[in-house]
Amino acid sequence: MESTEIKTVCIVGAGFMGAQIGLQCALHGVGVRMTDAAAPALAAAAQAQVEILDRRVLAGEITRADKDAALARIDSIPNLRQAVAGVDLVIEAVPERLDLKRAVFARLDALCDPHTLLATNSSSIRVSLIEDATARPDRLLNLHFYAPVWQRHMVDLQRGTATSDETFERARRFVLRIGCTPLLVQRESTGFVFNRVWRAVKRECLHLVDDGVASFEDVDRAWMIFNETSLGPFALMDMIGLDVIADIERVYYAESGETRDAPPPLLTDKVARGELGVKTGKGFYCYPHPAFEDPDWLHGEDD
Repeated sequence: MESTEIKTVCIVGAGFMGAQIGLQCALHGVGVRMTDAAAPALAAAAQAQVEILDRRVLAGEITRADKDAALARIDSIPNLRQAVAGVDLVIEAVPERLDLKRAVFARLDALCDPHTLLATNSSSIRVSLIEDATARPDRLLNLHFYAPVWQRHMVDLQRGTATSDETFERARRFVLRIGCTPLLVQRESTGFVFNRVWRAVKRECLHLVDDGVASFEDVDRAWMIFNETSLGPFALMDMIGLDVIADIERVYYAESGETRDAPPPLLTDKVARGELGVKTGKGFYCYPHPAFEDPDWLHGEDD
């Protein structure tokens, strides 16, 4: 009888989210294989994982033994065929483009064992738009994580048109096993659960500034003071990557056709200039020492 427990996972796409998802799995005893078409991305992900673990050890959140055990569970394998061989679950975390995801899923379907579940970490694309690129639509679903995964430990689970109850239940148990809360989407929805809320916030914040109503700094100040948080929406967008944000906005725009849903020039101009946020050293703020980290900044004393 086939075991239903997910013991091994392959993360396809070793970027910002892929590295965090892989690390979350490894910290909870799951064997992880990281793979990416670009070798430098794999090296960068491995370094990011070490840095995250070191910070968490320093903060007393995990022990050094936890760190060493997690790293021992992670393998970086550039070859996709080798990376997915025999794994129980593949989580795709490539850029937010439907054509790219469909191509990746078609290849995964051809390479993976019949029992392997295939999931997309897409922030907005429904797996039903991908499923016919494979011959296993019953074993596909959305598994959407939020960054930073160890702090925002929740995962959207959404079915496609043919996702089986067994697949959904196996995925739900897996999410619980890796220390996250499963958010069960009961009706197919672009953006799933929290991302629909975040998307509405993000869109209005971008238009508030693009329309000349307020500065992005004051929008962030308002959010941080009202919600008692250390980051505002524009800082969060910087952390995610402004190119990723723009791609996600285009998904909503393609679906609705409404002008207000298109990414505004405020965002697209920054992407065109290569100002993508934390990963490039400049987005709405400059890094590694953004202005919002200064306590005086929150009170409007220094921009």
